[in-house]
Amino acid sequence: MAHKFVITAFLTGSRILGRSFVAAYRQAQASTAYQRAQAKNGNAAGGRALAGSMTLDEACRILNVKPPAGGQANMEEVVERYKRLFDANEPQKGGSFYLQSKIVRAKERFEAELGPIRDKLEAEAEIKEGFKPKVYKDS
Repeated sequence: MAHKFVITAFLTGSRILGRSFVAAYRQAQASTAYQRAQAKNGNAAGGRALAGSMTLDEACRILNVKPPAGGQANMEEVVERYKRLFDANEPQKGGSFYLQSKIVRAKERFEAELGPIRDKLEAEAEIKEGFKPKVYKDS
C-alpha cells in the first residue's frame, strides 16, 4: 500500500516539474524573440540586452557617477570610484564577488561607450597637430 503512495507522489512531482520547465522554456523563447524584434526595429537597448551587457545608465548608478554629457566623462573619477569599490568588495575581506563583477562590468561599459569617442578626438587632435612619427637613431 505504501508503494502506491510513493509512486503517486513521484508521478505528480514529475508532472509539476515538467510543466514548470516547459513554461520557463516558453518564457525564455518569448523574451528572446522580443529582444530580437526590438533590436531589429532599431532600439539600441534591445540589442544590448540580447548581448547580456548592462546599459550606460546602470553603469553610472553602480559607480555613482554622472552620465557622460556629449561624449565627455571624467574618466579619472570613474577609475577612482572603480578602484575604491572593487577593493571594498574584496571577498577575502568579507565583500561580495557578485558586486565585484558588477563593478568590473560597469567600468567595461564606460570604456566601451567612451573608447570610440576618445579615439575619434585623439585622431582629430593628431590631424590638427600634424603627423609626427617617432624617429629612432642607432647609436
